[in-house]
Amino acid sequence: SIRHVGICVADIGRSSRFYTGALGFEALMEVTEIGAPFDTLIEQPGATLRVQQLRCGDVTIELLGFSGTEVAGSAERQPMNRRGFTHMTLVVDDIEAISARIREYGGAVHPETRVDSPFGPLLFCTDPDGVRIELMQKPA
Repeated sequence: SIRHVGICVADIGRSSRFYTGALGFEALMEVTEIGAPFDTLIEQPGATLRVQQLRCGDVTIELLGFSGTEVAGSAERQPMNRRGFTHMTLVVDDIEAISARIREYGGAVHPETRVDSPFGPLLFCTDPDGVRIELMQKPA
């Protein structure tokens, strides 16, 4: 079984507000300072980790914020053909209403990706750190 999926973020408070406010995730456990020996596990010697777990349905994500080391990488959305994690998909009742909340909470909506499919309307958006989230509207 999968316990959770981790997402490194630049600002854990901002990201937590985004996932709970815009997408309806439920806040679970929060740990404000995790140091040794976990700095060895995450291969960031001397770093302190802050963790916020959030749940949507049966899926838990774990937002990871760092102090003592910089968060690396770009906040630009990455191409779908780049190796590694590409996206998560959320089933929503109203793609337009969720899109408005995504913008309100600091995310971006990419209308050029919208398609009507046999599964219902689909659309990509990104969280404040550029993580792709596919919205799938339930068919009427």
